[in-house]
Formats: sequence, C-alpha cells, structure tokens
Amino acid sequence: MEFLQLQYFQAVARHEHMTKAAKELNVSQPSLSNSIQRLEKNLGVPLFERQGRNIKLNEFGKTYLQRVEQAFMELEEGQRELTDMAGLEHGVISIAATLPYVLPTLLKEFLTLHPHVRIIQRQLGSALEMRNDLESAAIDFCISSTPVTGPDIEWHTLAEEELCLTVPKNHRFANRKSISLIEAAGENFISLSSRYNFREISDEFCRQAGFEPQITFELEEVSAIQTLVEMGLGITFTLPLSLGRRSQNTEIVQLKITEPLCQRSFGIAWSRKHFLSQAAIHFRKFAVDFFSKPHEYN
Repeated sequence: MEFLQLQYFQAVARHEHMTKAAKELNVSQPSLSNSIQRLEKNLGVPLFERQGRNIKLNEFGKTYLQRVEQAFMELEEGQRELTDMAGLEHGVISIAATLPYVLPTLLKEFLTLHPHVRIIQRQLGSALEMRNDLESAAIDFCISSTPVTGPDIEWHTLAEEELCLTVPKNHRFANRKSISLIEAAGENFISLSSRYNFREISDEFCRQAGFEPQITFELEEVSAIQTLVEMGLGITFTLPLSLGRRSQNTEIVQLKITEPLCQRSFGIAWSRKHFLSQAAIHFRKFAVDFFSKPHEYN
C-alpha cells in the first residue's frame, strides 16, 4: 500500500461520499475509486459497504481507520519532534570530549543560556573512535586534545597551552620556577590512564626528553590526580585549563618546563556532511567564544 492511498482512504471515510472526497483531494472520482479498490485488494477485505452512490464504513473499515489515524498522528508528532530537535530552543546536541575537566563548565554556561537544549555526552578514548563517530553521524562534535582529521571533517583550534609540571610543596623541585624535563627522570608520576589522549601526549614529551616516565598511579579523574600530588605521592603533568582554583593551592607548585617545548592545542571537530541543528551551530560558536576568555574549571 502507498501513503497516498491511506490519505485517500481517510478522506473517503470522513465524508463517506466519493464525490466530496474527490473534490477535497483535488483528484478525479474514478482515480479515487480505483485507489480505494486497490487498497481493499491489498488488504484482502472490503472497507466500505456500497449501495449505489452511497458508501459507508463497515466494521473492517472502522477498525482500519483507527489505525490509519493513529499512524498519521505518530507521523505528525515525529515531524514536530524533528522540528524541535533541529531548532535552537529544544535541540539535541551529541558531544564526545577528551577534556573532562573543561566540559562541565562549558556545558553549564551554555545550558544557562539555552536551558531546554538536551546534551548527550559520549566517552571516547581515541581520535580514531571520534573520527568514526563523526563520519557516521553518531555525534555532532568532538572536543579533543588530538586533532581529528578526515576528508569530510572540519577541525577548529580552540586554544593552545603549555603543560607544566606540578609537584608537592615539599618536593625537591618546589623552590624552582622552571625545570628541564630530563631532571624529572626517575620521579614517580601520577597520570591519567593510557586510554586518554593526554596520557599519550605527556608520555611522548618524556620520551623527547630522553626517558620513559615511571607511572606510579593511573587514574581516571584529573581532580583525583591533583589530590594525590597534594598528598606528596608523586608529580604530574598539568594544563593551566585543568587547574582552575587549584592554581592558588599552596600544597602544590607548578613549574614551567623549559625543555622540550611541552605545548599542545585542542579544538573542536565536526563533519561537513552531517546535518547540524540550530542548537548545534549555536553551541559551536559558543565553544569558540568560551575558550577565548579565561575561566575557572574546578
């Protein structure tokens, strides 16, 4: 059966009169009659009782009409839902991020302006996973410390920053302002787990300096890493964005790394082929503006 046949059936059932229904639908009466007959043939039962020019829904027709009207209501509701999803006020945005310490503040400020937008966050470990999900339209954006590239993927750098070395206040380096990274060889490092891009970046900086980092703790939360450093259990790489209020903490000291240059950039990526709702487009602009000014993230 065809969608048009169901519309024709609904009109004939409402009027119980072929001529009136044909006039409403702006089709010829023979075409309308043929369409209804084909529908009945497909269903295998008659839908109307016919007495000369008069037609009337039979029990099959009444039952089927209820289902058809319910189906049309669902389609209309689906269209309204899609309109809301694509709009600004009630849109849906899906995001993957490798910057867990930044995302809460970013989302909080965006949702303050757009409280009815729904955010779906996904945890993805690698740039390859994020690229695959962007290409398959499983997510709208990824915010990553590793550029996500592909033939149809756009990448916009949001910020660049240098890693620093964070040590406890009683550490032998605590009275220093800066350090060459090779001096930290043999120190106990507290790091994110190996599934995070930031761990790959920090380990590579150590290798550039000439040593393999001695990882004592692997954790999933940046705040937990900072707490262990405060307790004197090791040192860690830190990004200024991740410190927030902890940058004023007297229990830890941040050292500038003079060699090698431990700089990384992070940005936002999206697929050019993937439809972006109005809410998603506004979020992208908001993220660019957000990182252009200072924030506290913890």
